[in-house]
Amino acid sequence: MRRSLWLSAVLFIGAPALVAQQAPLPPGTSDASRPAESAAASPAGAAQGPRPQAAEVAKAEDAIETKDFSAARTTLTNYLLKNPSDARALFDLGYLDDSEGHADTAEADYRKAIAADPQQFESRLALGLLLARANQTEEARRQLETATRLEPASPDPASKAQAFRTLAQLNRTSDPAAAKAALLQALALAPESPDDGLLTAEIAEASGDDTTAETAYRRVLNVQPGSSAAVAGLVHLLLKERKYTDAEPLLRSALVRDPDDPALNSELASTLAGEGKQQEAIAVLEKLYALEPGDRLIASMLADAYTHNGNAPKADPIFVELLKQAPHDADLLISRGDNLIRQGRSAEAVPLLKEAVKLKPDDEEAWSNLAFASSESRQFLITLTALSMRSKFAEDTPGTDFLWATAYDNLHQTKSAAEFYRKFLQAANGKFPDQEWQAKHRLVALEKMK
Repeated sequence: MRRSLWLSAVLFIGAPALVAQQAPLPPGTSDASRPAESAAASPAGAAQGPRPQAAEVAKAEDAIETKDFSAARTTLTNYLLKNPSDARALFDLGYLDDSEGHADTAEADYRKAIAADPQQFESRLALGLLLARANQTEEARRQLETATRLEPASPDPASKAQAFRTLAQLNRTSDPAAAKAALLQALALAPESPDDGLLTAEIAEASGDDTTAETAYRRVLNVQPGSSAAVAGLVHLLLKERKYTDAEPLLRSALVRDPDDPALNSELASTLAGEGKQQEAIAVLEKLYALEPGDRLIASMLADAYTHNGNAPKADPIFVELLKQAPHDADLLISRGDNLIRQGRSAEAVPLLKEAVKLKPDDEEAWSNLAFASSESRQFLITLTALSMRSKFAEDTPGTDFLWATAYDNLHQTKSAAEFYRKFLQAANGKFPDQEWQAKHRLVALEKMK
């Protein structure tokens, strides 16, 4: 049964993985504005049956059902003055606060309800959803896990299914096995929700099952061609496989519907770069950067694109701003160091790269760039140190052989310099004519110095 449910989840349609969700309705109430079949929108809304609460609480819940929130709040406030530990009334008050956008007071109300009755399902679920919306993932997970072990005030499998679904959403990348198990539990309790197909794909991708993920994304798109999230997910898989020509038409079509979607535009830029359409990729990134100037990822992508496509000076102010926000980001330090080298400003690159290797001492690229920048700025002792550290992580290349040789040569260590010039000439084999000419002439000069 579990296996068939998991496989059947691939058939469902998709939407964004973790949507903002309102608090569950008070037990025994319903909301005509919400679809009855949507557990994600109304976890307790389908609950019917006896309501053994105080008359004032029943009156407040009737007012909530008709959306007379002002009357409901007055009734609950007066009732709680005399009955401050009534868990159901506290939950109802939390629901009102949550519905009106007062997240902090809603959270306090839910916590008071849980303190009054730790076995109250509705407050556990509501608090878990609220915390999930606020990206307080760990506590949200704890509250929802507790909710799955409790029962609603009135029988309502859909509300239990919501708790499991939200757990699956929270765990989909950090613990895909747990997310899969939670989704199966949700599917066993309630009909499929519109989000299940996309959630299935994301869980499969996080599990390393790209085949199932691709199938799920494509089936979402068969049912819902306008799902930007499904397009983004499918394209992400295609880019991993370097299937750029398959990815581009999907992205172009999706961007007609949603031209400013940052995820789709970012993927289009990556796709165009993979196809060798560098200037088109830069144009997309420039558009994104204009739309989202504070987005660090977009800014980094644009700066890197400028750096690697002959416009390093244009990238530099972007890197400067990024480093003001994150001065100890090793990757940014490495990228700006590379950019400065390409501008012929190697001496300025050296301190940045020295800081980068302190933060990220196992980064081969950082050590390579530091070796080159220090050589260009004639800081040859630093060059030797950088080359020595790099050799712990990677084999020498003709380029590093030449750096070894010139560093030793300039430090008048003639024996080592000659050794590395010979090693360079053997490895270069005609591929670096200018450096080979220099190496041959330096070997002749070093022989005369013996």
